[in-house]
Amino acid sequence: MTRKVVDLAGHVFGGILTVRLHGVWWWTLGMTWEFIKLRGLENLMVDMMMYPDWVHRMMDFLCKAFHRRLDFLEQNKLLSLNIGGSYVGSGGFGWTEQLPGPGFDPDHVRLMDMWGFAESQETVGVSPEMFKEFVFPYQLSILERFGLNCYGCCEPLNVRWKYVKDFPRLRRVSVSPWADVRQMAEYLENRYVLSLKPSPSPLAVKKMNEESVRNELARKLDQSRGCCVEVIMKDNHTLGKNPGNAVRWCEIAREEIDKLY
Repeated sequence: MTRKVVDLAGHVFGGILTVRLHGVWWWTLGMTWEFIKLRGLENLMVDMMMYPDWVHRMMDFLCKAFHRRLDFLEQNKLLSLNIGGSYVGSGGFGWTEQLPGPGFDPDHVRLMDMWGFAESQETVGVSPEMFKEFVFPYQLSILERFGLNCYGCCEPLNVRWKYVKDFPRLRRVSVSPWADVRQMAEYLENRYVLSLKPSPSPLAVKKMNEESVRNELARKLDQSRGCCVEVIMKDNHTLGKNPGNAVRWCEIAREEIDKLY
């Protein structure tokens, strides 16, 4: 069936686009999403206080399961490169000259040839120290297997950066609408990609407030000056029945970027 779909795409788009067979087996490898689907968000946070040993057992169980899945995909040559124009992390593209890794075989993509990604936005309500104890070591075990790594989604990482920075080969870091942009810029400097994610809320109404959009972009771009910045508009579940909001937002973003750079 897969081959039939590839052949159909080649027939439709041949001569216009390059058709490739590209498998995507996960979005996040963070594990807390799976924990909550099994146990519930409130229960997870209560369990960290009331049943910490059980939380560790559950995270260890999930971590081992994730490793087994990655082993299977790698051993059976089911992985695809996610560099270049491929979507990686929680928004953006995997442009890099550091991947794939040494000894790369195009017929057998390894985890070390790929971008890894994890986040734990579900645990935004717990302290950095609880993140360190219950989440970080298990995510570290997974991310150690990848050539380069992205981290974070909607959680404000400035409050847990002292632990997040220890993930191996970390290159791209999410700076969400709830993050302290100035503080993250001080942490990241030009050593990481600062994935700046302005709020999508202004685009969700029929008539976008362009002044508000411009002010937000100008302020956050100024706060991140000197960093390696990518600007990502995402989580647009609605555009207020006005698709032109997305077009106009991009125009404003380019205008503000041109003013600074």
